[in-house]
Amino acid sequence: MTDESGILAERKDIERMAGGRTVCDMLAETAAEHGDLPAYSDTWSDGGEWETITWRRTRELALQIAAGFIELGVQPGERVGIMLPNCTEHVLADLGAVHAGGVPVTFYATLAAEQIAYVAGNCEARIAVVDGPGELARWQPVLDQLPSLRKIIVRDAAARPAGEMYLSWADLLELGARRQAQFPAEVDSRVAAITPSDPVTLLYTSGTTGHPKGVLITHESVLYEVMATEVVGNAVRNVRWVSYLPLAHIAERMLTVYLGIRNVGHVHFCHDAASQLVGIVGRVRPTAFFGVPRVWEKFQAGISALLNAEPDEARRAAVAAAMSTGLRYIRSCQYGQQTTPELATEFAAAQESVLGPIRQLLGMDEVEIALSAAAPLPPDVGDFFAGLGLRILDVYGMSETTGAFTSNTPDAFKLGTVGRPSPGIEVRIADDGEILTRGPLNTPGYLNLPEQTAELIDADGWLHTGDIGSIDADAFVSVVDRKKELIITSGGENVSPAAVENLLVANPLIGQALAYGDGRPYLVAVLTLDSAVAPGWAKAHGVKADSLAELAADPTVLAEVGRAVDEANSRLARVQQIKYWRLLPVEWTAESEELTPTLKLKRRVVHAKYADVIDALYAH
Repeated sequence: MTDESGILAERKDIERMAGGRTVCDMLAETAAEHGDLPAYSDTWSDGGEWETITWRRTRELALQIAAGFIELGVQPGERVGIMLPNCTEHVLADLGAVHAGGVPVTFYATLAAEQIAYVAGNCEARIAVVDGPGELARWQPVLDQLPSLRKIIVRDAAARPAGEMYLSWADLLELGARRQAQFPAEVDSRVAAITPSDPVTLLYTSGTTGHPKGVLITHESVLYEVMATEVVGNAVRNVRWVSYLPLAHIAERMLTVYLGIRNVGHVHFCHDAASQLVGIVGRVRPTAFFGVPRVWEKFQAGISALLNAEPDEARRAAVAAAMSTGLRYIRSCQYGQQTTPELATEFAAAQESVLGPIRQLLGMDEVEIALSAAAPLPPDVGDFFAGLGLRILDVYGMSETTGAFTSNTPDAFKLGTVGRPSPGIEVRIADDGEILTRGPLNTPGYLNLPEQTAELIDADGWLHTGDIGSIDADAFVSVVDRKKELIITSGGENVSPAAVENLLVANPLIGQALAYGDGRPYLVAVLTLDSAVAPGWAKAHGVKADSLAELAADPTVLAEVGRAVDEANSRLARVQQIKYWRLLPVEWTAESEELTPTLKLKRRVVHAKYADVIDALYAH
């Protein structure tokens, strides 16, 4: 591993690249040098024409909106709440708030009214920018709890209520234009007063337990992350990008906004990932793509269903042979491995005849960098895409570390790990197995929560991630599970639920899995079907059902799920094996609250919601 002096030398190099600048400076440079290039494209109808703004226009509108916010009374350091889908207006509102000296706070679109009241009250939001009727219906009931809130900007003009409290997006732009004409140097003065240590955004954790915490993210940590990503080779210049994960998520924010600015990217927005993502990826043909593991699993399930539906046995065999070659090739490209000339030739042929066309079906034939984060990528998923000739580079980080602080890279990756520490970042494993990190990416702390901040970052500056992991001899980090989520059976055995669940969801028919066994003599599992795969699987196997609930009760489906559990158990130690399981007649989503907005399991919610099901599994 790199010694401390080497790490500090790397850190100085990255800080030199960042040059004490702010995000405002970075946008000004991009607009000046590449102003005519496309920046953001949006459409509000399925398959509709893209409406595109350039980088020059992006900055002009950001300054105009900043002036509008100043007219509405936003002072330096005050917060502007944003509850919009991924869209051009979202980024402009964000950048406008920053250029006014304010701090944008993106709200997860799934928050209920009482959660909105908590977050908006906790950060004392002065202005809120919301989308339309759905958002207004959740903000209006709690307005009496938000004395700091002055105005609500409504993007959908038709949904703007009457009254002085409300303005339309066009009203905000008009206010900004008038203010600019009256005080032409005002926004420049606000920008000049911003320092690298000032917050560029405030992100609230998605709150799997208790109230969400506001994570302060500074300009200097963002610039450090941007430059480090560039140095390790994970940034694609002039990237074509699809933005679809919530911008309250640090990874999407980093890639869509900050890296987008630095790399002079062209970002295309997807407002509804569930219904639009596949189609938009096909239209855009991105040159880089980021997905949380659940998204990659969905893509895998769709391609697997198509491949399994191929009636020609010879074609199926040809695809299997090509994917075997693809997997061997990608594995040979890993750190410390070597690709033979014969394998390279074999892969080139497979790529030309089979693998390239399959990736083209996904719209990913031009992807140069494919990334995954938020949770460890299940090995079966990584192997599947490696078989298609697409290496998914797992990276690791959290809001509290401004995104990734370890990364696999095109030149140095190991499947099944989350890569090596970013340049200048220290990572070590504590005595109890927890992953700790120290460096310029760490947050200054949580808003108004000094005790929780002290728990997060110790007196020596080490940030405690809450994850259990390991570091190998080549400095590659592996994440086992969340420290607080490890199952300790009544026999005292420690079991990672994620390790068990990843094997269960390897079967495309299973959409979600939760393993349980804390304080119990053995493990049980609660499972759901994959709504995108199950109907097609049922049709191919002669199963007739009109709903997911009917499918979940069908003997043929249950038998297949039973085989999936048996297959997972065959790959697990005895203490990890699932003894009993139940297939639920529902799907878990962020809206039904079993998943976070970034599609991670809310274990405590599932434990509480299905306590009777879990208890019944132990009644055998």
